[in-house]
Amino acid sequence: MPREKLALVVTTFNSAATLGRCLASAAFADDIVVLDSGSTDATREIAARHGARIFVEPFHDYSTQKQSAIDKAAHDWVLLLDADEFVPPRARIEIERALSRPEAVGYRLPRREQMFWTLQHRWSRINTHLRLFDRRRARMNAARVHAAPQTDGPVRTLRRAVFVHCGEPDIATKVAKINAYSSGLVADKLRQRKRFLGVRMVLYPPLFFLRQYLFKRYFLNGWAGFISAATGAYYVFLKYAKVYEARRAGAPSRLAHQAPGHAADQDRGADEHRPQ
Repeated sequence: MPREKLALVVTTFNSAATLGRCLASAAFADDIVVLDSGSTDATREIAARHGARIFVEPFHDYSTQKQSAIDKAAHDWVLLLDADEFVPPRARIEIERALSRPEAVGYRLPRREQMFWTLQHRWSRINTHLRLFDRRRARMNAARVHAAPQTDGPVRTLRRAVFVHCGEPDIATKVAKINAYSSGLVADKLRQRKRFLGVRMVLYPPLFFLRQYLFKRYFLNGWAGFISAATGAYYVFLKYAKVYEARRAGAPSRLAHQAPGHAADQDRGADEHRPQ
């Protein structure tokens, strides 16, 4: 069935452990762009084996890096993946079907999360992310940490095009991301002049835990779901605690100017990591 040409776009940094599966799963793309930011492992060699066009640029921030990669694509329709994500065969069918006759300028895809030693239960709530879009009608937003594409036209959801994120294989990795992301958000929160920080630190973490564990049905994931909800609540606490610390210093601290490092360059755009 004829369809729109598709470019796969991936940004990388020391992604050798997961990149091969990512690129192999989306081999149906007509163009593969890998924008690396100075990997010291076999990332670029793996990309070359999968026929990718490889570019290397210094890392500035998530939004700039991803937009630069999108601009390098050979085709207007883009599938934007992180190196620790992959597209199962069912999702490929749904994506190609949508591209055969696009009815929107972008499509949100459900993302199933790795929860440490298991995969997210199919009946727990799965977040969706805008990852398939016409780049002529979309740009990355300017968020320092959770950068995501935004379109100027209608967006639909491909409910059956579930892709998988394998970015949190253990608790230590998740906690490291939480620490980096919460530091990276301090400057934005300071500019927004968030009020009632004490109330937020006390009340929001338990409310967030209940939302994840009960209403998003993380309890279906056993202890992995409990730990994921608990660490998510800790992220909420840490985010506002660091803003409180910066305000007590009387001016934006070094945290306000600290962009999250490459170690956290995994779970970008995940809704469960950006409660407001």
